[in-house]
Amino acid sequence: MVERRPRWVDGLLALRNLAVTPFGLRRGAPAGAKRIGIFPVVSASPDRVVMGFDDAHLDFRVVVEVTPDDDGQRVMATTLVRTRNRLGRLYLAAVKPFHRVIVPAMLAQVGRK
Repeated sequence: MVERRPRWVDGLLALRNLAVTPFGLRRGAPAGAKRIGIFPVVSASPDRVVMGFDDAHLDFRVVVEVTPDDDGQRVMATTLVRTRNRLGRLYLAAVKPFHRVIVPAMLAQVGRK
């Protein structure tokens, strides 16, 4: 089965890619990188995957961990961002509200699989 993001997330990502093009920001994973969805994989183990990349405006990582829980397993996502300049701070301020909606929606989808 092919994993799919909700359509509204695809729409937001397409809008983001249009908006960042004039600023020379990356529009996705570097060519040839192993990816999960749009994110390049930095490292992976059976219970943790780290995704992300460094760019001129900011560095980011998304860490997804699976741990045992009383009800089975718990899936947790942590996002780490280091801004490098004013553009990075502006970009983070613009995407942060969307990120707070997208990540829980994506994790809820994992729980339904």
